[in-house]
Amino acid sequence: MQLEDLKVEYDILQSKYGAKELDSIYNGGCTENPDICFVFMNPTGRNIASSKEWKGIKSPWIGTKNIWDLFYSLNLMDEKIYEKIKKIKGSEWTEKFAEEVYDDVKEHKYFITNLGKCTQIDARVLPDSVYEEYLNLLKKEIEIIKPKVIILFGNQVSSIVLNKKISVSQCRKQLFTDKINNNDYKFYCVYYPVGNGRFNINKSIEDINWIIENEINK
Repeated sequence: MQLEDLKVEYDILQSKYGAKELDSIYNGGCTENPDICFVFMNPTGRNIASSKEWKGIKSPWIGTKNIWDLFYSLNLMDEKIYEKIKKIKGSEWTEKFAEEVYDDVKEHKYFITNLGKCTQIDARVLPDSVYEEYLNLLKKEIEIIKPKVIILFGNQVSSIVLNKKISVSQCRKQLFTDKINNNDYKFYCVYYPVGNGRFNINKSIEDINWIIENEINK
């Protein structure tokens, strides 16, 4: 199975749970043994790639600014690309520039995805039951790309993926392991760094730097 094979199922769930006028947002970056797989919640219409007119890659955070502060602060982004992201408006992203950004993500050996791929108009809270319908698909993603470490953002995503009640504030820098198809994977839970969680971005950076130092660079 390849990542491309999962898109049909994502699109079915988009029609069930997402905004009818928007497309699913899938994933992007390094797809062969990335150092880190970053798992966010679900996309919104602020991602201009969710437009049905967009013919380029449909990867997370296209046309947005704040999340790239995190990756740049972690030394996971080229400075020139970061400066362009901060300079241009979201609507000024082109399909070519989106490719450049994700080529840089690939070069830095990480993969970006969401637990839920159902794009909403806004940042409304989704019930656990919606995310749970995506869980097996996320596990298939992980099985395909085989990351060294998986970083889960926020309490809700962490709790659903690990199938236990998680409070990120109580388990900072704590390793969790879980099996997917008889292979062991390493998970860490980190504060959500954007939106309402923006004020926690420095804690997210601190914890991810620690994870990189202790899991990737050791």
